[in-house]
Amino acid sequence: MTNELRIVIAEDHPFFRDGLRTALEKEKGLQVVAEASDGITALRCIETLRPDVAVLDIGLPEMDGCAVARRLREQKMAVELVFLTISDDEDMFEEALECDVKGYLLKDCTAAEIVKCVRTVAAGQSFTAPAMSTYLVGKTRRTERLAEKIPGLRLLTPQERHILKRVAQDKSSKEIAEEMGIAPKTVDAHRMNICNKLDIHGNHVLGRFAARHRHEI
Repeated sequence: MTNELRIVIAEDHPFFRDGLRTALEKEKGLQVVAEASDGITALRCIETLRPDVAVLDIGLPEMDGCAVARRLREQKMAVELVFLTISDDEDMFEEALECDVKGYLLKDCTAAEIVKCVRTVAAGQSFTAPAMSTYLVGKTRRTERLAEKIPGLRLLTPQERHILKRVAQDKSSKEIAEEMGIAPKTVDAHRMNICNKLDIHGNHVLGRFAARHRHEI
């Protein structure tokens, strides 16, 4: 049927992968077109089959879910993504948001939640686990309060904010540069611009600021 939602699933545990496929294929209008047990295979399946939705375990071997998502976004691939994870790790959730992942579920979710999530993201909307939604609302409030104290935060470009978040994770300029596909010197220039906008100066001050406010930036 041409109106079916075509889905690729990627999960390294066969038992959970079988259950996921069964839950999705029970639903009218959903078709699992491929399965993968690692990130590299998942990426190839998505590139070849061009599904509407890909459901990925965030902790896939070979290439994790975030790495697959970044590669797909670099290619401007028109596929919506759902991440599955065993933990409500806030840093993982933040990274998923940066990769424009619209669906985020914990693995203890119900089959009905998975189906609803797939249909929701296929329609271009977001669907997250309740715990993550609560975190997101709280973070928005914390971010606004911090911006009231430090107005320069509102002056940061999306790229500068991305770099600031990576600084908060104690990543070096070289590591950030490799992730973003830019030169380390460019990262250093952005770091200097961030310091100027936030009016903070001195060796290692940016790192301390970012670490202290990692859940607010």
